[in-house]
Amino acid sequence: MTSYAKQPVPHGAGLQQSPAEEHHSQITPEELAHSFVDNSPPADLSHYAIEDWATVALFWLMAGAVFLQFFTRYVMNDSLNWTEEIASYCLVALVFVGSAMCVRLSRHIQVDILYRFLPDGPARLLSTLVDVIRTAFFIYLVQLMWRLIEVVGDEPMVTIQLSKGILYYAVLAGCVLMAVRSLQVTIVNWRRGYSVLEKPEAFDGTGV
Repeated sequence: MTSYAKQPVPHGAGLQQSPAEEHHSQITPEELAHSFVDNSPPADLSHYAIEDWATVALFWLMAGAVFLQFFTRYVMNDSLNWTEEIASYCLVALVFVGSAMCVRLSRHIQVDILYRFLPDGPARLLSTLVDVIRTAFFIYLVQLMWRLIEVVGDEPMVTIQLSKGILYYAVLAGCVLMAVRSLQVTIVNWRRGYSVLEKPEAFDGTGV
């Protein structure tokens, strides 16, 4: 196996010479084989939280329901009508539980152009205000979801003999996780002295 590296043409080379010369470096079969057996570092799962695993579980549950619907409809020509409803409920729960993951990682859509023109003091104050308002909104969302469960939490599903409370409590759990993660992010940003709004380059791997 050979690798190719281009070298510049020496000054004064003739017009008929190739514009670049190729340098061939021979790699032995032993070196090639060794590159496939190098010990890789163990997988680090410590940075994953409960909402990450719940999101993965909900995704595969939804994917299984969609596949079962497709298989029974187009292969067996006898569709299971409950698969569509279950897949829809999984998608709703997936959105709210997955949003908690985005809150923890500060991955929601945000506008930070204003912070490029503000001095450090006003930018820090405005960013802290955004963190506080976001946390208050999620707490209010928890309250609204709890009130909704009290009103319609006992309603049955349409195609299967289960309560819609399963879905509503999953959404409530996502809202609670969003509020908790938002509060944690607010505290961390305050102690660190900046947030993703003020220094986005510190959160995307391009800066420190």
